[in-house]
Amino acid sequence: MFENLKILFHQGKQFIPNVTTAKVPGIFRGRPVISRAETDVEALVEICPVDAISAAPVSIDLGKCTFCGECARAFPEKISFTQDYKISTNIRERLVVQEGDDRPIEVDPAKVREEIHRILGRSLKLRQVSAAGDNSCEWELNAANNVQFDMSRFGIDFVASPRHADGIVITGPISRNMAEPLQLCYDATPDPKMVVLVGTDAISGGIFAGSPALDRSFLDKYPIDLYIPGNPAHPLTIINGLLDLTRKRKGK
Repeated sequence: MFENLKILFHQGKQFIPNVTTAKVPGIFRGRPVISRAETDVEALVEICPVDAISAAPVSIDLGKCTFCGECARAFPEKISFTQDYKISTNIRERLVVQEGDDRPIEVDPAKVREEIHRILGRSLKLRQVSAAGDNSCEWELNAANNVQFDMSRFGIDFVASPRHADGIVITGPISRNMAEPLQLCYDATPDPKMVVLVGTDAISGGIFAGSPALDRSFLDKYPIDLYIPGNPAHPLTIINGLLDLTRKRKGK
C-alpha cells in the first residue's frame, strides 16, 4: 500500500484527458530557465557530465542535456527546471536555452516542409528505429500510444514496415552496427518522408558522443524535420511535437 501511494504521489493520476493542455505531475524536468544571477560560471560548466552547459552567455543545450538536474541542485539561484514539456522544435539551434531567455521552445511553421503539411497533415504513419537505444525512449514512444495518452486519436501511429510509413523516428545514438539498417529503413520509406529524432542520444549522441562505436553520418546526409529532446522524452513532449509539426491541432 505504501509503495502504491508513493507512486501516486510522484506520478499523479495516469489518465490524460487533454494531451495539449495537461499538467505534468510528479518530478518531471522540462524546459530550463537560466537567470542572470551571478554565480561561479566555471564550476557550473564543469558540473555537467555531457558538456551541455556553456558560458558567455550561460546556456544549456537540450539536445545534449540528460536532464539529470545536477546543475539546478548545485546552483539553484542560476538554473531551475520548469514542467513545460512542449520543448520539441524543428530548428536545432532553438534547443539551446540562454540565460534570461524565457521564450517557449516551438516548432517554426515557416521552416516545415510544405509537403508535410499538404500530404502528412491528416494521417501520419511512422517507423521507429532503435539505433542502439537503451529502450527508455522506446518505452515512452510506446506509452504515447497507450490508453492514457492515445496518440492514435490524432491519426498518428507506428507501423511495422518502412514501406507503410511516412517517415522514421530514430532513437539511440546510432552505433556503427545500426548505421546500415537505419539507411536501409530510410531508403525503403516512400517519398515524401520525414525524419524525427527522439531523445538526447539520437540528437547529439548523449553520454556516448564521440565514441568510436558510433556512426552518425546518416544525420549529415538528410534534413531533420523534428527534434524531440528528453532523456527519455516524455510522451506529452512527443505528441505535442508531432502535432505542432503537422499542424494537426485545432485552430491551426
